[in-house]
Amino acid sequence: MPQDEPWDADASREIARSGPGRPPAGFYSAVPDEAEARDPDADEPDQDDEAGEEEVEVVPVRRQLSLAIAGFAGLLALGLALGAQTSAPDYRAPFAIVLFGVQVLYLLAWTMALHPPAPGPTAGVCVVVALVSDYLAVSRTPAGLFPLVLVVLAGFVAALAGQLIRPEDRAKAKDSWRITLIIVSGVAAYAIPLILTRQEVGTQVVVVSAVGAGVALLVARAADAIFPKPRIAPQVPRGATGVVLGAMLGTLAAAALGSVLVLPFTPAKGAVVGLIAAVVASLVDLAVNFDEAGRRLAGDAPTFWVARHMQGPLGAFALTAPFAYALAHWYLQ
Repeated sequence: MPQDEPWDADASREIARSGPGRPPAGFYSAVPDEAEARDPDADEPDQDDEAGEEEVEVVPVRRQLSLAIAGFAGLLALGLALGAQTSAPDYRAPFAIVLFGVQVLYLLAWTMALHPPAPGPTAGVCVVVALVSDYLAVSRTPAGLFPLVLVVLAGFVAALAGQLIRPEDRAKAKDSWRITLIIVSGVAAYAIPLILTRQEVGTQVVVVSAVGAGVALLVARAADAIFPKPRIAPQVPRGATGVVLGAMLGTLAAAALGSVLVLPFTPAKGAVVGLIAAVVASLVDLAVNFDEAGRRLAGDAPTFWVARHMQGPLGAFALTAPFAYALAHWYLQ
């Protein structure tokens, strides 16, 4: 039939051909040509942003600080060696006083660094542990290590009991019992040189192990101030050259000292004692540096700077003492 209106079927078909992007249902679903011609690199991540995210912060090595730590380690080793050498049967009180001062330094440094729950009661218990350990090491007959083990266990239980008093400390005590054990054990470990001075060849073992560990730490820290390369880790301001060189020179110094001491010491036995002391001290010192770097990367509050820098040498000599006792009883005798 004829259609008089101008909007006929042919006009509709022409309009449909001129707008192919509009579907019959009336919804616009076609993608514009401009979107098809968009930049192909738009979805790719910016390479500069990736490089910034993957870049690792390199902690600089401070020369004066490394030299200061080296001097502190050397003075600590000299004090332990001279104190053991000048200790006599009726004249051990000065050495005990020196060791008590070192125990207090260890307690302050490691408590500030590790942040145990209820730091006040924990520190008070550790002071009592230090006094009792020194007293037993000087006065108990026969001199042995077993009383110190009992003191450590009693102090550990007392420190945990003090941490369970307040609810906020009680929630942390379950996860931080290792920290409490490390602090209590380290404080009591400094009484071991007193016990060794009362035993056969014990004084010589204290001197040789203190010299080996002290030279290792002194050389390692001094080398970091001069040539801190290759870096052990970007976040740790230590160089592998100093660590290796310190262990070697610490062993050499202990071997030279063993050649002038009386039997059963020989250069070979002195080298063995010095090597073990140097390796243990170096590993503890490095572990403290890695722990500090981990806290810094985790965003924790930095440790008080004096405690942070004294923690390594103090922990190194604390762990060296049990190894010296074991060598004196199972290797030299």
